[in-house]
Amino acid sequence: MANITKSAVENLLKDFIDPNLGVDLVSAKAVRKIEADDSRITVKIVLGYPASSIRTEMAEAIRSKISDGTGVVDVVVDLGSEIVSHAVQKNLKPMPGVKNIIAVASGKGGVGKSTTAVNLALALSAEGARVGILDADIYGPSQPTMLGLAGKPEVDGQSILPKVAYGVQSMSIGYLVDEETPMIWRGPMVTGALQQLLNDTRWDKLDYLIIDLPPGTGDIQLTLAQQIPVSGAVIVTTPQDIALLDAQRGLKMFEKVSVPVLGIIENMSVHICSNCGHEEHIFGSGGASKMSEKYGVDLLGSLPLDIRIREQADGGHPTVVADPQGRSAQIYREIARKLAGRLALTTKDYSAKFPTISIVNN
Repeated sequence: MANITKSAVENLLKDFIDPNLGVDLVSAKAVRKIEADDSRITVKIVLGYPASSIRTEMAEAIRSKISDGTGVVDVVVDLGSEIVSHAVQKNLKPMPGVKNIIAVASGKGGVGKSTTAVNLALALSAEGARVGILDADIYGPSQPTMLGLAGKPEVDGQSILPKVAYGVQSMSIGYLVDEETPMIWRGPMVTGALQQLLNDTRWDKLDYLIIDLPPGTGDIQLTLAQQIPVSGAVIVTTPQDIALLDAQRGLKMFEKVSVPVLGIIENMSVHICSNCGHEEHIFGSGGASKMSEKYGVDLLGSLPLDIRIREQADGGHPTVVADPQGRSAQIYREIARKLAGRLALTTKDYSAKFPTISIVNN
């Protein structure tokens, strides 16, 4: 047997492409330690995203790759996750208690953005992350209904305590006003309310805060782009041409304000008849894929037009928790891992490592 070296093992890991990152483990700087000799190889790998549901399977795939390539039977793979803060817009710093803010946006309404946002939050939580969701749709809050929550949140001093459902922290204007009360507010009041909901909530050590944006590119989106530290954004669309046109405007908006777009999610991509199983592309097909290629942005995944997704969200038990083993829930988790993986490849935030300098007049 040839002498087994660390570099030989590292070369094998360079050929292992992480499906959630789209790059190899070495390029992703996920390989933290390699110990190798002719009888035993130990590798420590730390992913920058949550992946509890695939950790065992992925570790075994890495172990097999190394064992087959070296001939060493005794291969130990220590696979874990470490989620850190990533860079935000210039002149802004990550919020205390929140490592990363991810905006979920759409150019137009009716594409299932809020349902997608709540299921992504639940999927990230199911994968092992600490997650919160902020309902930024002041005029039409929907997250309380989808999470099965009601009533006013508790207040502790100057802070509002987030309400919790299925392990996910949440905040919405819907908790603070009556369900039938219309929000007849102009732009400055709306943006002020958003900032209060975000900054006055005592988020508890979140890895990710999902912000469910209202549709369009108006006051809320502008405030988010200029004053809220966002690590990345996700665009939700349907294959329909008019939805794609609006989604492209949203994508360009984030590009202009230097917020990385982590990917596109195509919702309602295909309808599968519950009676006969016939598949039909009601809203067209291939649109999000073309948009992905045109702008060089990843297509994170496609979700079916399924009545159960709507029913489960309306009933306060979104798909990821209502049917965790179902195909739709698995797709949400795949998308969640990919978006977190794409974020893990972006620039990290190092502001916390630098001392704060203050000048005091004596």
